[in-house]
Amino acid sequence: MITFVGAGPGDPELITVKGMKALQNAEVVLYTGSLVPKELLEWCREDTLIANSADMAYEDIFSFIKKHHHKNFIRLHTGDSSLFSTTAKQIEFLESEGIEYRSIPGVTASFGAAAAVNIEYTIPGVSQTLIISRVEGKTPNPESLKQLLSNKNSSFAFYLSISLIKKLKESALELGYCKTTPCWVVERATWADEKVYKGTILDIEEHVSHIKGVALIMFGEFLHQKATVASHLYTQKYKKEGSKTSKAL
Repeated sequence: MITFVGAGPGDPELITVKGMKALQNAEVVLYTGSLVPKELLEWCREDTLIANSADMAYEDIFSFIKKHHHKNFIRLHTGDSSLFSTTAKQIEFLESEGIEYRSIPGVTASFGAAAAVNIEYTIPGVSQTLIISRVEGKTPNPESLKQLLSNKNSSFAFYLSISLIKKLKESALELGYCKTTPCWVVERATWADEKVYKGTILDIEEHVSHIKGVALIMFGEFLHQKATVASHLYTQKYKKEGSKTSKAL
């Protein structure tokens, strides 16, 4: 059995209890190099075979999995394995080989970053939609950046795009976004050396041009955290109606 485990965004305490228990019982762990905190590997037994996939090509990963798949095998991915993890390619291989697998979710970077700056992505009257994507660079994106940004009442979280923040700025301004639209960057969200940069779409580039590693870009009016309509759930009218319904039942 191969178990895909989401390691969380960086803080080793943000792995799930289920993920931690999986590591404690693992016979083999294949983890994604510098993206996974080494502290997480301390949950493993002394006799656990631990390998780093940082320098492996797909063929190497597949060969390693095939060699050890009969053991309690953990594939440890950063964040949550459903986002930007290449899990689908690995599952395609597992299915072609008839190897069983399962997944244990983890905390993704966009949620770790939100916690780091204490914000909500869904603000009544401002945004009820979160778009998680990446700015197209060497890796193609079937959705153009302008198409994504045309959803002006959405909250944006861009992964793997810090080197392309100038393209984000130029596209947003071309589409008529206000120059003061908030744009924040969380570098290495939830790690011990986490850094937060707050600016606007016009000036954020100058604050983060030095970043070469992992960072998440948050963009949109939702960052003001100011609702323009009251939450229906907490209005007095809703409370009274709910009370009447409960009594009727």
